[in-house]
Amino acid sequence: MFNIGVAQSGGPTVAINSSLAGVFCEAAKHSEIDKVYGFYNGIEGVLHDECVDLSEKLRTEEDVERLRCTPSTALGSCRHKLRTDNDDELRNVLETFERHNIGAFFYIGGNDSMDTVHKLSKYFKKLGKDIKVVGIPKTIDNDLVGTDHTPGFGSAAKYIASTMQEIIRDSQVYCLTSVTVVEIMGRDAGWLTAATSVLRVNGEIAPHLIYLPEVPVTKEKILEDIKKAHEKYKAVIVAVSEGIKTPDGKYLAEDNQSGAVDNFGHKYLSGVGKYLENLIKTELSCKVRSIELNVMQRCSSLIASQTDLDEAMQIGGEAVKFALDGKTGVMAVFERISDNPYEIGISCADIEKIANQEKLFPKEWINEDKNNILDDAIGYFLPLIQGEVKPFMSNGLPTHIKL
Repeated sequence: MFNIGVAQSGGPTVAINSSLAGVFCEAAKHSEIDKVYGFYNGIEGVLHDECVDLSEKLRTEEDVERLRCTPSTALGSCRHKLRTDNDDELRNVLETFERHNIGAFFYIGGNDSMDTVHKLSKYFKKLGKDIKVVGIPKTIDNDLVGTDHTPGFGSAAKYIASTMQEIIRDSQVYCLTSVTVVEIMGRDAGWLTAATSVLRVNGEIAPHLIYLPEVPVTKEKILEDIKKAHEKYKAVIVAVSEGIKTPDGKYLAEDNQSGAVDNFGHKYLSGVGKYLENLIKTELSCKVRSIELNVMQRCSSLIASQTDLDEAMQIGGEAVKFALDGKTGVMAVFERISDNPYEIGISCADIEKIANQEKLFPKEWINEDKNNILDDAIGYFLPLIQGEVKPFMSNGLPTHIKL
């Protein structure tokens, strides 16, 4: 018998705890697995040997279901870049795993987390250690290569589209020429911003303009697009990714940002909405407001996608099966079989082809004017936001599990 370890990393999502529940529940089905250790704060918890036997926290089926409905990372997270310039950190990880008889480790996360999976699996192989390392995808940005989509994206897309619809209702109450700019997460990939286009299936025309990082744009082009939109609509709604860039490769609002970077070299972004608000107000002299959806788009569980949570749990369970089948240095991935009826399969892909790569929004789904999304994309988005999750409630408020 052996134990397994699991940790969560990167930005939180609504569905990441459902993947954790999937690992826990699948492990319980296999007699060769004794304990499931949850490591706190991602790989940092492994380095500091901070963990918990999850069976002590998840004692009943209700506990597991409450975990599935709890947003964010129940075990905590980190943005630690595992060092390979010397063996100290890698050796530290190995010592922790051997101390707890860990035979397989599952890391739930996005691009940077898959870098950790890659480094650990290579290190253990080099030393001839039989410790399987499997990545479980997670990111609202939907930018992991090798998988049709990522757990967490569907719920974030559903929240953003629903919130956008409410913004549309609010913006149309006055007979005034106006512009509302909605800033949405997306550093280099515009999947979330593009997902606002699903509102068309319910008869919405807005957002009238959608700008993604995949296509460079100038402030002059945005102003001209808004002028043209005002010829048809009094209240123009603009959806914009936080990471939209100019043709020279700079972020549009780069001069207004701090320039600070995280451990993986990513610049901290914010402010493109406010930048455009001030620009439009000055140049077009109309009523303008900007709205930054901020962290709510990551963890708003009240309008989570049931499909998203179910798939997140399913892929967590399949990851355990891959490790038991001898797979290591892989990530569990979704393969779409069809849009309508919606059908997916789950397989695994070599982590070396996934780590430090980025899946961008397809340019063939962007219109010729580079300011909107074609209807072809809606068939991709729509299945991922289906179904509603009933939260656990107490005193009129949702309740969450705390590990």
